[in-house]
Amino acid sequence: MAARAPEGPRVRVAALMLLDDKVVVVRHRASFSAYHLLPGGGVNYRETLEEAVVREVVEETGLHVEVGRPVLINDTVDPCGTRHVVNITFLATVVGGQVTETPEDPSVEAVEFFDIASLAQLDLRPPLAEAIATILGDDMAPARYLGSLFTDPASE
Repeated sequence: MAARAPEGPRVRVAALMLLDDKVVVVRHRASFSAYHLLPGGGVNYRETLEEAVVREVVEETGLHVEVGRPVLINDTVDPCGTRHVVNITFLATVVGGQVTETPEDPSVEAVEFFDIASLAQLDLRPPLAEAIATILGDDMAPARYLGSLFTDPASE
């Protein structure tokens, strides 16, 4: 029996932000694998994209941010048909708060900081290291749609 498709794609927002000239990422754990994400998460019903970014960043990092413009848009489409996520990444500026030792989100193991060149060595999901380097190298770069960037956790 084939897997039944959900009602529609899930919308996920993320914050591309720097702290002390390092990109803020979270180490996430799902089942037996750990990987990195830009801080963010799902958008709730009747919540704006900006509100979702602010809420998710606080929950995952303890930091308060001012949300800027969208810079990256991509899909994560599982070829098996079990998952479709639309990812919208916004520039964000840290305006307060403190990095938490115990994130509210139980799947977040840690808040970490990496220079731009080190992002390529991470299991960053979706794989945005090259696009992040472009955006941070040219703050006037237009938002880009990157297509589907599915990463298969089973291939680990």
